Amino acid sequence: MRIMLAQCTPRVGDIAGNVAMIQHLMRDAAAQQCDMLLLPELAVTGYPPEDLLLRPAFMDAVEDAIGQLIVSSGSVCCVFGAPRRDGFSLKNSIFLLQSGQIIGIYDKKCLPNYGVFDEQRYFSAGVSDSVFQVGAYRVGISICEDLWQEELWLQPKPCDVWLNLNASPFHLLKQVEREALTRRRAKQMGSPLVYVNPVGGQDEVVFDGGSHVVDGKGDLQLRAAMFSDVAVVWDSESNAAEISDVLSEMNQIHDALVMGVRDYVLRNGCSQVLLGLSGGIDSAVTAVLAVEALGAENVLAVLLPSKYSSEHSLADAHALVKNLGIESLTLPIANGVDAVEDTLAPAFAAWNQSAPDVTEENIQARMRGVLLMAISNKTGRMLLTTGNKSEMAVGYATLYGDMAGGFSAIKDVYKTQVVALANYMNRQAEIVPQNTIDKPPSAELRPDQKDSDSLPDYDVLDAILSASIEERLSVDDIVGRGFKRHEVVRVVRMLQLSEYKRRQAPPG
Repeated sequence: MRIMLAQCTPRVGDIAGNVAMIQHLMRDAAAQQCDMLLLPELAVTGYPPEDLLLRPAFMDAVEDAIGQLIVSSGSVCCVFGAPRRDGFSLKNSIFLLQSGQIIGIYDKKCLPNYGVFDEQRYFSAGVSDSVFQVGAYRVGISICEDLWQEELWLQPKPCDVWLNLNASPFHLLKQVEREALTRRRAKQMGSPLVYVNPVGGQDEVVFDGGSHVVDGKGDLQLRAAMFSDVAVVWDSESNAAEISDVLSEMNQIHDALVMGVRDYVLRNGCSQVLLGLSGGIDSAVTAVLAVEALGAENVLAVLLPSKYSSEHSLADAHALVKNLGIESLTLPIANGVDAVEDTLAPAFAAWNQSAPDVTEENIQARMRGVLLMAISNKTGRMLLTTGNKSEMAVGYATLYGDMAGGFSAIKDVYKTQVVALANYMNRQAEIVPQNTIDKPPSAELRPDQKDSDSLPDYDVLDAILSASIEERLSVDDIVGRGFKRHEVVRVVRMLQLSEYKRRQAPPG
């Protein structure tokens, strides 16, 4: 048995492009004398298609695409995902095509409705058989979430191989979880299990691949390289298949962010980006990611010094520009800020509100946003924002200022992870200036400002945020871990009060 695992990059809504990709893989699988070609869940539409599924014209196009693939199918059984109209409902389905015919259809039974998933909004659960005859082989089929539901696996279904088609987004340690599950399921059935997953960035999720095969004893037989658009072949009679390494945690974060930036920018019709470069670590890491995603020739760094910008910050920004070999532009904001403050001064005086406060700090951030968006409009470059997860969680960011832009590259990366990522980027040579990494973080919007003036130390802040956001712990549970109650209450309160800002933030 020879099965090609197509760890490919379907694009949401690009039905014609996805069909062309599948047809190319059909020819490749035939040339390599495969018995089956296995593609991801909803490969025809891309994942997640969301409300496109509610458009009749879109589903008409899906059905036309399936018709084209039926005609294109040959002796290699092509197994792929697509939505399917079933009376007045939709099913998340797998089609098995061979020699110009549909030889089987499987409908997803377990529809996830948590995290980034919202499948119960669109699909109804399937009740179809799970095992199909493909030539001489009995082939089991499941789709992503089906694999995780224990009740579906209480009674093993005899088969020669089990195929699981996925659209499983990346998060840290996900590959370890996947392989632990597939090993368990394969041993339950006593037959090989083939797991295929797409790659690519789609809006706010990234698919990391991680396609693999385990045998009936639960031993790993093949693992495709993570974050790589590849087609790999598993031969049940051969032990020569490649087992790629599971990347380190920091390598995974890095590769996921690079892929996320690249695909979001390119899929939205842009090829070039700009960002404000402050000399701080967040903008430095964002700049490095942009260069690795799109190339140095497609990245513009704009330095926007104010009267509070330090000499070392400007020096660090210029050093990064040199290290990356990117174009830069310096636009001082002092005159613009003065003009805005002069315009507002009579009104503030009339209200007895002339004393400087956060208002004046935000004017500086918004002046930078005005200039960056003007360059974006004039040049067609997408503006990358540079705020990290710690800041976005507690609202330490300015609406229509440093939050202005098209894509937020490190939106889901805590500040402590940003520092670790900068060190990872410097693992072979200094790219991010060491001073940028070592110096205390500062927005530089008032004299001698430090982030620690307004926030707990990031080690503490990130631990509290992670416990609240990722682990969903209560204040009492977090305090029970040894944190001071007043700090936990304060951080959780900031997290709640900042939701209105996050609702207006760019995707990332």
